[in-house]
Formats: sequence, structure tokens, C-alpha cells
Amino acid sequence: MNYQKAEFKASYGLSSQLPESDRPEFVFSGRSNVGKSSLINRLCSRKNLARVSSTPGKTATINFYTVDGVYFVDLPGYGYAKVSGADRQRWDELINSYFDAGRQSVLLVQLLDCRHAPSADDLQMLEYLRFRKIPFLVALTKADKLKKSEAAAVPAEFEALCIPYGCKAVVLTSSEKGTGIPELQAFLQSSLESGE
Repeated sequence: MNYQKAEFKASYGLSSQLPESDRPEFVFSGRSNVGKSSLINRLCSRKNLARVSSTPGKTATINFYTVDGVYFVDLPGYGYAKVSGADRQRWDELINSYFDAGRQSVLLVQLLDCRHAPSADDLQMLEYLRFRKIPFLVALTKADKLKKSEAAAVPAEFEALCIPYGCKAVVLTSSEKGTGIPELQAFLQSSLESGE
């Protein structure tokens, strides 16, 4: 997969607008401000492919990017307290309808901030992935904020927590420094080739 061949396709705020599922899809999920846009940009070696916002809860749509014949699908961030109940319900319906549609999702990349234990919303999402039997790996974000001594121990701690939910791998990443990006790219590639 050539990550340089990446472009923004469109944003969809309603499930009825989602494009036809005519190619493999990699899905990115995580709480608001965990760094999904930054990670997508780093994977594709682009600064502004995915719009990065310092305002949590900014991505209220499902954003599609075409990357060399596959889709990268950026789900709206969850768990930000300042959104209204109606917005939250719309996000829930959007995400559920995405997974209900029987789309060609190969793998979901669940982003977790490596500096903190998973939030209640994160754990709810892991439970959701297990319940729906959605294949996923965990990308731990913001590794550049850890001390070297912490960076060695953190992945094992998250593995112990996430593997019981069906997680296939845990990758420590930094969009800032590029840590873990080649490993993540290799995992996406092998998932695509094996059709898992």
C-alpha cells in the first residue's frame, strides 16, 4: 500500500450519506483529542490530509480518505463532555450504522493515550469491539511525552488490559516523532494481504 497516494474524499454526518463499500476499509477510533487526525497524517506522510483541531469534539462526522485503493475511515471522537445529548446520540447512531452496514472493514485502529489508563468511554469502546467481533489493534498515542523508562513498560501494561478484549496487537506511536509508524504500516499491510 502506497501511503503517499492519499487524499481526502468527504465527510458524512448521516449514515444515509455513507459511500458504497466497494474497497477494503481501515477504521480509526478514539476519544476526542487522542490524536486520530495527527496519526492519519503521519501514516500518510502528510501535514494537512486530516484536519487537526485543538478543540475536542471537533470531528462530528465520519471522514473518508482514499489511500492507494483503500479507505481510511476516521470515526467521530467520543467521550467529550461538552457536546449535547442530541449530538452524542447522533454520533452513536452514526457509528452503529457504520458497523451495521456490513462494510468491508479489514481492521480497526483503536487509539488510546499512552499516558493515562483507559477512560470509562475507552473501556466501553473495547467492550463494543469485543461484542461486535470487530478485529482491532491498539495504537498508543503521544509516546513522545513519556520518559524512556516509562516507554519500555507501558506497552506491556496496555497489552495485559487490551488482549482480553480481542486486541491483535499494541503499538506505541508518536505522530510527533514517527515512533511506531513503520510497525503500524506493516500491520495494516499484512492485514490487507491476509484479508483478516
